[in-house]
Formats: sequence, structure tokens, C-alpha cells
Amino acid sequence: MEYKAISVTELNSYIKNKIADDEYLNNILIKGEISNFKHHYTGHMYFTLKDDNSLIKCIMFKSYTSNLKFVPKDGMSVLAFGTVSVFERDGVYQLYCKAMQEDGMGSLYAAYEELKAKLEKEGLFRQEHKKQLPVMPKVIGVLTSNTGSVIKDIINVSTRRNPNVYIRLYPVPVQGEGAGEKIAEAIKIMNEKKLADVLILARGGGSLEDLWPFNEEVVARAIYESELPIVSAVGHETDFSISDFVADLRAPTPSAAAEIVVPNIADIKQNLSTYNIRLKNALKKKVELMQMRYEKCMRSRVYTDPLKIVNDNYLKLDMLVKSITNSVTNKLQVSKTQAVKNFSKLDALSPLKTLSRGYSIIEKNNSIVKSVADLQKEDTINIHLQDGEKQAKIL
Repeated sequence: MEYKAISVTELNSYIKNKIADDEYLNNILIKGEISNFKHHYTGHMYFTLKDDNSLIKCIMFKSYTSNLKFVPKDGMSVLAFGTVSVFERDGVYQLYCKAMQEDGMGSLYAAYEELKAKLEKEGLFRQEHKKQLPVMPKVIGVLTSNTGSVIKDIINVSTRRNPNVYIRLYPVPVQGEGAGEKIAEAIKIMNEKKLADVLILARGGGSLEDLWPFNEEVVARAIYESELPIVSAVGHETDFSISDFVADLRAPTPSAAAEIVVPNIADIKQNLSTYNIRLKNALKKKVELMQMRYEKCMRSRVYTDPLKIVNDNYLKLDMLVKSITNSVTNKLQVSKTQAVKNFSKLDALSPLKTLSRGYSIIEKNNSIVKSVADLQKEDTINIHLQDGEKQAKIL
């Protein structure tokens, strides 16, 4: 029997048509757990549905994603409705999803949420526990696989930003059984031996299963207990692991972690140059200001005519002395005038003044006689006159 060869394209087209004729595959409802979920910038969603034994690739175009009532994530258990067809170029069949709804959380995702809630309640995510990154680290410790693009990207970015920085790689498995324990052990060793100034915990993107070591409790507690600051750069920008929440800082990608940790020497030099110029300008302005103040002081009367203030004060003193003298003189004159008035009043009231006008004063028993009723016949009296006194007897 002779066989006629057909092309690969013809074979894939034949299989596609066969599947397209199957009514059951044109409208099928599949239950599975989402893995390797990617939301493309075009709006399309690419992911894998899996169960314990198998998986199938899926795509959901933008025209259908707008009808979703939830945000798909790795680990979610969903019900997906769509059509099974063949992608001729790659010769693979996949589910073209038209609708999807949640069917509970997958086991890994449920474990992730449970551990996250537990550690958050214990305070492992608190901001006050976060450590500051060193400004100018000399040694950068990197915990990742020694193969792959992650370490290369970190080295390229770090050396470009600062050629003098030293990258110390501590190779650890980043997926698979036992990887979490080895990552935690590496963190403890880097701390005990002080092998770096700051640590980068890095891994490329992957499914929830691939990133699971970074969601294990042993890794989270090792990060929390680390005395060295740790930057978590696990997966892509949309991937979040437990290590991201516990670490002192999260970077969206390993390359971004290197940019965060390693300062750009060119920027530092530019800043130093700018500060130098600003300092010189500030110093120049300060000198000019001090020069102006000096010149203003030298033009002051204190320096141009230092005796002027002394002479002015002498004049003020003379005026005060003159004022005091005049005040004392006036006071004495007023007092003298008042004394003369008082003397005149006293003189006018003096009994001697009365005697000088021809009057006399009669005394009886050393008492002045004021009435004729005070005198009796044969009484002896003293008569006081201006020029003396005489005794007399009443007849």
C-alpha cells in the first residue's frame, strides 16, 4: 500500500476541522485550577487549567474578558465555558474561553491566603519592622539560582550603575521540593557570617507552583528574623508572594531590585557636582553679604567720628547739671519767699509788737488778766510795757 505524504499544515488543519465538527467540543464546560495566568496588554488573557493529572492551555479574548465579574488569579478554581480548537501554527489544541466563573479557591491559593492572614496577624508585615536599605552598599548578597537570566540581569544592572560594587551570589534552588528550607538556611548563613550589606531574594516569573518556595512559612520567618535588609524580587510585577510582604522592600523584577539597591554613581557624581556649585554660590553670597555689612559698619558714626557720641553726652550732662542747678535755685528762692511771709505773719502776731504800739499786758499770779472781774481790791499785779515791767496794786 502506498501512502501519500501531507504537510504539517494540512495535518493540523485536518485535526482542527475534525474538532470543529464535534458539537460537544464546541460548547464545553471545564472545571479546573488556574495556573500561569497572564493578562496581556492587549486585553487578552492567557492561562492554563489543570487538575491533579492533566492541564490544558486556555485563551480568553478581550471581547469576553469585559464580562468577567472577578479578577482571575493563579490558584483559583473556576468553571470555564468555551470551545476547544486547534492552533494550527503550533499544532496544539486549547480552550477558547467565552465565559468563566469562580468555583472556589484552589488548594495552593487557599494555603497562600491562610498563611498570609496568619503572618499578618502576627505582625510580620508591619511597616515599623522594615529596615532601611544602606545608602552605599559595598557588597550585595544575591540569593537565587546560579543559572538563568536573573543573576545576569542583576550583575549587568549593578555593575552598570556602580562598577565598584561586589556581587556575592549564594546559589539556592528557587523551585521544587525543599527549596524553601534551603532559601531560609541561606538567609541565616548570610546573616551569621555578615557576608553582605543587603540581600536580594530573586527569581523570575512562573506559576503559583513555581513560586511556592517563596510562600512558605520557613522563608517568611527567616526574612523577618534577618538583621540584614532584604529586597524581595520574586516573579513579575503582577506576582505577589509572602516574601514580598515580609521583606523590607519589594521590587517588581530582579533588575528593578538591582536598581533600588545599587546607587547610580553617575547620579551621585552629578549630585555632588551640583552640591559643590550650590555651596560655592552660597559661600560667595555669604562673603558678599558680610562685605556689605562691614562697609556699612565702617560708614557708621562710631568709626567715622568716635568722639561725637561722647561730646553729645557731655552736652546732655551739662544741660542736666544746669537744669538741676536752676531747679535747686528756684526751689530755694520759693522757700525763702515763703519763709519771709511766715516771719511777717509771726511778727504781726507777736505780743511784743502789740506792746510797741503803746499797749501793756497785766499779769496776776503769772496769768494774763483778761477781764476786770479777775481783779480785786488790794490785788498785786505785774504790768508789762515795751521797755520793762512794774508792779502795781489795785485800789
